[in-house]
Amino acid sequence: MPSKPSPDPTGGLPRIGRPATGALLAQGVTTLEQVAQWREAELLAVHGVGPKAVAILREALAEAGLGFRA
Repeated sequence: MPSKPSPDPTGGLPRIGRPATGALLAQGVTTLEQVAQWREAELLAVHGVGPKAVAILREALAEAGLGFRA
């Protein structure tokens, strides 16, 4: 009997790597809209979130017409 796929806990966040995803989930961040409430420097200060993850998030935010908080 096949199991049901579990819901995506990241709400469609781009693939930024397991450590960065876990770090965002631990902060309660599950959507791009929530990422947009953060400054880049704040995200970089979260253990597990590095420059590569922030660059991927920046690109995803731009594609969605969003951006990091100024």
